[in-house]
Amino acid sequence: MSHQPKLNERHQNVLKATIERYIATAEPVGSKAIADQCKVKVSSATIRNIMGRLEADGLLYQPHTSAGRVPSDFGYRIYVDRLLIPDEKLGKKLAVSLNEQLQWERASLEALLQRATKILSALSGYIALITFPQNPTDTLRHIQLVRVSSGQIMSIIVTDAYHTESILIESELLENQDRDEETITGELQLLSNFLNQKLKGRTLSEITVLNWVEINQEFAHYTDIFKILSQELSRTFKPTNHSPIVIHGIAEVLHQPEFSQIQQVQTLLYLLEEEQEQLAPIIFSFPEDSTFELGKESAISYGAKNNKKATIKIGSENSLEPMQTCTLVSAHYYQDDIPVGSVGVIGPTRMLYENAITLVETTADYLSEAFSR
Repeated sequence: MSHQPKLNERHQNVLKATIERYIATAEPVGSKAIADQCKVKVSSATIRNIMGRLEADGLLYQPHTSAGRVPSDFGYRIYVDRLLIPDEKLGKKLAVSLNEQLQWERASLEALLQRATKILSALSGYIALITFPQNPTDTLRHIQLVRVSSGQIMSIIVTDAYHTESILIESELLENQDRDEETITGELQLLSNFLNQKLKGRTLSEITVLNWVEINQEFAHYTDIFKILSQELSRTFKPTNHSPIVIHGIAEVLHQPEFSQIQQVQTLLYLLEEEQEQLAPIIFSFPEDSTFELGKESAISYGAKNNKKATIKIGSENSLEPMQTCTLVSAHYYQDDIPVGSVGVIGPTRMLYENAITLVETTADYLSEAFSR
């Protein structure tokens, strides 16, 4: 659902109470149960009407006509985005455990990630995943923009390992009749010089998350070309072989009632054990709001890192069918401000979100500090 329902305080309290009770009991929730625990003291009849409104908005549904109501994926989304308060005390507890139990000077990277995943799974009660760090060292050596036709530019990329890629960019801007061939050729050369000055020596990870808004004013009319170039770079240099994923906690989460059907369990297990190449890009993908201000000399600024926001994909928001009854909470960890891996938990949509989000973010912060030391 794309619309955002307008919920007053009473509606929010009823939705929050319904979701929290369903998370705790795994049983459809009736109006009487909410009346007993809701912060706003109102009758069961009033709460029943409010729950009916929430159902009409797609936030709750009745699995059976005589049953109480359960949250929809959309209901969980509103709960996570608007009503949730992360458990900071649990985050501090995890940070202490990680510092006490992980000895970076005495163990291999694999052993450390195995241990961190096991701790995360034990505290969350869900399947925990940590990707091995990807190598961010491939850097740009040279870039050249050349006009090849009236509406096309060829971008030639050379890396420090002398690997060359050619990217064709189409733009209506190049067909502007007011600007002659010589003018456009001169601008493209100036633009190539500008890009080399700003990007040479930058890792490809940085370049694929460029923010073109801050570009020098003299090249403002090329913004659409920059955006296309950024998208093509991201596709071209996307790793084809993803790093291995360390996984713990499968046995524990299978005790949840949502996984009582054998077929559902088998498809999820097959994904986790046999098809990690499908799972990896979902867990480790660059934040959409990541930015590198091209027109400034400042360091890269990644929105997800600065705002400490995990990515939460609930039920049908997951692109892989075996995960569409699950929630994935994930966050990147960094090496010197470059995202190199991800931490995540997978559990039922009936998840303790305030715990899961805090635990994932705390683990990601810990690994970021460890890899940047």
